[in-house]
Amino acid sequence: MLMTTRTVTCLVFTLASLASPHLLAQEPLLPAFSKMESLSDGWEPLEFPNIEQHSRYELIREDGTQVVKAHTSGGASGLIARLDIKPESAPMLSWRWKVSNVFEKGDAREKSGDDYPARIYVAFEFEPEKAGFFERAKRKTAEVLFGEELPGNALNYIWANTLPKGEFIANPYTEKTVMVAVNSGSEKAGEWVSIERDIVADYRKAFGESPPPIRGIAIMSDSDNTGEQASAWYGDITLGPVSAD
Repeated sequence: MLMTTRTVTCLVFTLASLASPHLLAQEPLLPAFSKMESLSDGWEPLEFPNIEQHSRYELIREDGTQVVKAHTSGGASGLIARLDIKPESAPMLSWRWKVSNVFEKGDAREKSGDDYPARIYVAFEFEPEKAGFFERAKRKTAEVLFGEELPGNALNYIWANTLPKGEFIANPYTEKTVMVAVNSGSEKAGEWVSIERDIVADYRKAFGESPPPIRGIAIMSDSDNTGEQASAWYGDITLGPVSAD
């Protein structure tokens, strides 16, 4: 994969697709896969102009519950939901997922290994007052090209290959995205795994400050760098308050 393609993927098209706020019902904040009649019910395709091979997404039933099944084979694409939410009002991001395998060539530290059988993006609003002149100029050019206001930083929750579980590292293409390994390795491949993350706490750890509004959430299974294959299953993704103990 050429660097320019991945740069466009990570810095421009994904963020542009997540940019416009989408007014959703208060409950749930994210459309539930288990209740959707089609993938277009609140989620939209995320496809990249320089990647011809796309991942496949479909609604299936497993153990009596409807989930999204993804399959990637040397390509990349995802599904996005547009939001405009203050993370302090619903900081807890919860979901469950399953993967068939991890990628042998996968390495979150390298551009050539920046592929994951399952990942979830959380994109945040851009804060121009905190950006330098050249960053603002580059973003303005991208906005002219895509006709949308771009979000800023992003958290990227991944099922990694070798990156230790719990580790935070900058994406190899951009420091504006921080990768968080919530699962790692093949030990739990083939099993459903439930995850809960405090987005506010994770953002503060990743970027050293409180987060701006959430502008969108995306799922993606991609293998355009490694050329490998994998399937993933995504259950409902929810945003909610901190549980009262």
